[in-house]
Amino acid sequence: MIASKKGEASFSPEALREKYRLEREKRLRADGNAQYRDLSGLYADFDKDPYVEPGFTRPALTEQIDVLVVGGGFGGMLAAVRLRQAGVHSFRIIEKGGDFGGTWYWNRYPGAACDVESYIYMPLLEETGYIPTEKYAKAPEIFAHCQRIGRQFDLYKAALFQTQVEQMDWDENTRRWNVTSSRGDKLAARFVVIAGGIMHKAKLPGIPGIETFKGHSFHTSRWDYGYTGGGPTSPMTRLADKRVGIIGTGATAVQAIPHLGASAKQVYVFQRTPSGVGVRANQPTDEAWAKSLKPGWQEERIRNFTALVSGLQADVDLVRDGWTYLFDASETRRAKSPEEAAEIHQMANYRKMEEVRARVASIVKDPVTAESLKPYYDPLCKRPCFHDEYLNTFNRPNVQLVDTDGKGVERITPTGVVVNGKEYEVDCLVYASGFEVTGDYTRKLGFDIRGRGGKSLRDAWANGPSTFHGMTSRGYPNLLMISLIQSSWAINFVHILSEQARHAAYLIEQSLKRGVEALEPTEQAQEQWWATIMASLQQGGHAFGGAECTPGYINNEGAKPDLSLIRSAGFAGGTLGFIDILRKWRDGGELSGLELTRGGNNP
Repeated sequence: MIASKKGEASFSPEALREKYRLEREKRLRADGNAQYRDLSGLYADFDKDPYVEPGFTRPALTEQIDVLVVGGGFGGMLAAVRLRQAGVHSFRIIEKGGDFGGTWYWNRYPGAACDVESYIYMPLLEETGYIPTEKYAKAPEIFAHCQRIGRQFDLYKAALFQTQVEQMDWDENTRRWNVTSSRGDKLAARFVVIAGGIMHKAKLPGIPGIETFKGHSFHTSRWDYGYTGGGPTSPMTRLADKRVGIIGTGATAVQAIPHLGASAKQVYVFQRTPSGVGVRANQPTDEAWAKSLKPGWQEERIRNFTALVSGLQADVDLVRDGWTYLFDASETRRAKSPEEAAEIHQMANYRKMEEVRARVASIVKDPVTAESLKPYYDPLCKRPCFHDEYLNTFNRPNVQLVDTDGKGVERITPTGVVVNGKEYEVDCLVYASGFEVTGDYTRKLGFDIRGRGGKSLRDAWANGPSTFHGMTSRGYPNLLMISLIQSSWAINFVHILSEQARHAAYLIEQSLKRGVEALEPTEQAQEQWWATIMASLQQGGHAFGGAECTPGYINNEGAKPDLSLIRSAGFAGGTLGFIDILRKWRDGGELSGLELTRGGNNP
């Protein structure tokens, strides 16, 4: 037995290691990501936009523009803002939703809020002069901020809402991308910036009988307040006589379930794997603190947080929350070797998850329910959650946890949900089944991209992507991608989006200034970037796919990684390391690694 810090229970690392292994094994499935269903065809109704008036029409456009931005979430908005600031004003933004916001347009489920501090998550606070009302702002406030950005930077006049790209082809003669849309638009763009987001394509669990259910059902990203009543911050009064089932217990469900519990006659929570839920400790913004902020405060705070959750040292923790505690690497700094550091780090992970499990036991009164809610895996095998009402909700008499012991729901009937042979009758089913994160890039986009010679990007990347800095790819001139592929990841993902948007705007601005009609990476630059990624992975001792984790989107549902997935890996030298690589490259001013074509076919 190993004694941990004062006040914490002691534990056996060997016993926990074996428990983690058993919990993983019982959840492995041969079908991996194939277990989920795309929201199309039979399931297309799940993808309808409930937030717009039906029957919207507008005239089709035929335009030549400098830039087309695909996506109106934070990534696309930040790219457009940086273009404006760089003096590039000839652009259009295509967005599937009825307004700006991306994730925050679609996710209006009750209780939705950011799980990263709003002072660092919500972009352009200093530029807009806005201070969030609380440490973890709720969805309506974040959505309103997206609209604020759209107004302040005059983005609405460039936006084509309720519109999707259908086809994208490079024309070598005009050196433009010819893009057609679902509204019949024909846009000829010199550059295309794709900011499709990482969590915009919702998915359904492939449960047998899902199509037979006769009650009401919807995905959390298309919350039906017409059925439930209420709103994101008000009681759902129409559920008072309803039996509601919710499938999923990830980050979305953790926020929604307390509100369902407070509103519905009966709630059944169907769980495959419990989330680790720590303390959120949300609080209103201190006015005196807000007034004391000096210029540059947000960038300083963002970098400080990113450094700490990357395991780096900092003189002060400006954010001081569950994330920075979870990633505290101070203990590992006493290690005398990488092996000792890994051992100390694992022991710290065990201890922190023991704290999470102890919190469950201290809050949930029923011991059987409490045991089922305890997560047995390392902290980052699933996205950590922080919430102060979720666990308490299971003390309500009208809320029942239906633990599937890792198997998932057995089947769905016309009247309910079957687990372990028992049917739970419900009037309404809510799918908190998340979004496609891994998988084919163009499939998630919803359209293919045909580059030089009509070459399909789907075909070109069949065995894995090839990029330079994760943003450009040979054979696809003037195409700039804001994504996770061969780039980097951040807990505060908007930090990465902001830097990629800045990089994309720089490339476009410099091309227009220098008379560059087409740019794309050289083969050598792509190979060197992949070598840099591989070196960072090896140096960090990274194991592809999170092989020891329970299945989930973070480790590709536990499936053995194929070449395509491996080739999608990002730079593992830290978020700030990746950002510094981009900044140093721009500071060089030489556009090195890019093949440039100027007017008249002169390189």
